[in-house]
Amino acid sequence: MIKILVVDDEADLEILIKQKFRKRIREGELEFLFALNGRIALEVLDANKDVDMILSDINMPEMDGLTLLSKVKEKHSLLKTVIISAYGDMENIRTAMNLGAFDFITKPVDFQDLEITIEKTSQYIHQVKSTLKALKENNILKMYVDETVLNFMGNREIESGIWENETMEAAVAFIDVCGFTAISENEEPNLVVGLLNEYFDLMVREIMNEGGIIDKFIGDAIMAVFKGEDYQARALRACIAIRNKMKTLPVFSEKSGFKPNVSIGLNSGEMVSGNIGSISLKKLDFTVIGDTVNVASRLQSKANPGQILILDKYANAVPDFKCNSIGQMELKNKALPVNVWEVE
Repeated sequence: MIKILVVDDEADLEILIKQKFRKRIREGELEFLFALNGRIALEVLDANKDVDMILSDINMPEMDGLTLLSKVKEKHSLLKTVIISAYGDMENIRTAMNLGAFDFITKPVDFQDLEITIEKTSQYIHQVKSTLKALKENNILKMYVDETVLNFMGNREIESGIWENETMEAAVAFIDVCGFTAISENEEPNLVVGLLNEYFDLMVREIMNEGGIIDKFIGDAIMAVFKGEDYQARALRACIAIRNKMKTLPVFSEKSGFKPNVSIGLNSGEMVSGNIGSISLKKLDFTVIGDTVNVASRLQSKANPGQILILDKYANAVPDFKCNSIGQMELKNKALPVNVWEVE
């Protein structure tokens, strides 16, 4: 339904419009509201936020159509106004258009022309609303989709590019908030979610400061990827900063006794990045996979609160960082034990 406010001090116009558009009014395609001047029109607009367009005369008592037009432009920027006036001289037309009028019709009214104008205006309004809706949805989706995905897919055709992948050398970190699930047994759900988001925000800032990419949030853990120049050192600096900052945070509450801490598994090597998921379900996840990623996840599961665990080859690649060997460790789905180091 298109909702139209007609502003005119000629009471007969209301009768004519209701008669000329009675079929479309009856079928629910059009709804008309009426006001005798601009002042009343503003009151009607305040009471009816869903008005789509205005049809307004110029000469009216108390507030004329051009003044109404300027006020509508200030308060209702999406509303479109069509001026209907017997004063169709160029000066009035230019003034109205400069104030934001969408169109101008001269009296006496040609109702066939008026109907065409209403259709044209309503189509434009629909396009604007659709665009705004798309922008809003796009902004929402950007909160769920990492910029890396947009950059990866932006220059590709969706049909051919959706299954494309790339092999790369990178570091991947799994960062888990230790013991966080126990809080949910003693605290309100909203408090739990809010607190976790605060911790995540702290961690994300440190990851981004070192040029890292947030691959995903997994429950109360973060998976982050670092690639490019000096990626191993940057990844380690981010992990150390996260661990140290989490340690400085106070106990959450006496009720839960929860003290923030993280356990971290960090690994580097070759991995594959691309879209993983189901076309049928229309659910895809842009992520990295491979043995390097699996080992990082296994290291995190072995790490104690406050520990950052890496393999010996990672320790050798970052000689400027102090690391201590803690010996061999068996990891799930690995045939042989691996040499693990702890970062101070």
